[in-house]
Amino acid sequence: MEQGESGRGLRVLVRGGGVAGLTSAVTLAERGASVTLSETGPRVGSGASWMAGGMLAPWCEAESAPPEVTRDAHESIDWWAAHVPGVARQGSLVLAPPRDVGEIARFARRTSAHDLIDGARIAALEPDLAGRFGKGLFFAREGHVDPRAALLALHDRLLALGGQVHLNAPPDFPDRGFDWVVDCTGIAARTRLPGLRGVRGEMLLLRCPDVALHRPVRMLHPRIPVYIVPRADHLFMVGATMVESESGAGMTLRSMVELLTAAYVLHPAFGEAEIVETGVGLRPSFPDNVPSVTVDGRIVNVNGMYRHGFLLSPARARQAADIICGTPPNG
Repeated sequence: MEQGESGRGLRVLVRGGGVAGLTSAVTLAERGASVTLSETGPRVGSGASWMAGGMLAPWCEAESAPPEVTRDAHESIDWWAAHVPGVARQGSLVLAPPRDVGEIARFARRTSAHDLIDGARIAALEPDLAGRFGKGLFFAREGHVDPRAALLALHDRLLALGGQVHLNAPPDFPDRGFDWVVDCTGIAARTRLPGLRGVRGEMLLLRCPDVALHRPVRMLHPRIPVYIVPRADHLFMVGATMVESESGAGMTLRSMVELLTAAYVLHPAFGEAEIVETGVGLRPSFPDNVPSVTVDGRIVNVNGMYRHGFLLSPARARQAADIICGTPPNG
């Protein structure tokens, strides 16, 4: 099958309505392809993407991710800002409780594009944290997005581009008549993709009218960092537990205690927060924890998003579109 400069005339089926599937579908539709998206759940984002933090933090992620994650993620903030409303460009803040303040120096050594800031600067950035922390790191070029609102906006964007969306679709949604299939089914594809595994992540959604934050805050801990991400209507997503398990059982007591403790250490007012939601998601991951794009005949696999779904999906969607439509002249 010949690849051209444009997707016009190509019919593409995208399987999976999570962040990888939606970014791939929209990118292909913008290249001119006729796109049909099938999702086995009752809405887009029925899997792990619904539980994501939505942090667009390529430099923070370098602390534990290989260099290609930061390299490939530079375009993500601009891509999201061009496609969905409400993308915040307020940076990221990294803090640690007094007993773990040494973790800040370790985090700084592993990352770049940050400023080491004192208590006065922390208070200027986040007035509600005044007097609570004496040292931190500020990553001014980072941002965040509400993942649930973003997924729904991409769904609407795809429809506006003439795409079709089938919800509650069977896993074997017929691919007859399509030129290409883009498989973004996450952990459901593990029988076909060697090495793909599930990494369990757990999150809380809290409502706390007494705290205002303007950017994601990472609370460092020697065992596991926890992030607190502000959303609209006094909501805060608290997450980051990473467990090598494919169990979809409910949240564990240990994880809930760790997440709640991190929020309380950030600000005691979280002690009166309402627990709105708890959630568990299985992040599809390869052994190197780096998302990949592979080709098997007319099937393009976009998978292994790990904890980088919102961060790397624009770059991986572009890779998939380049395979199907050909690299654009300015690509």
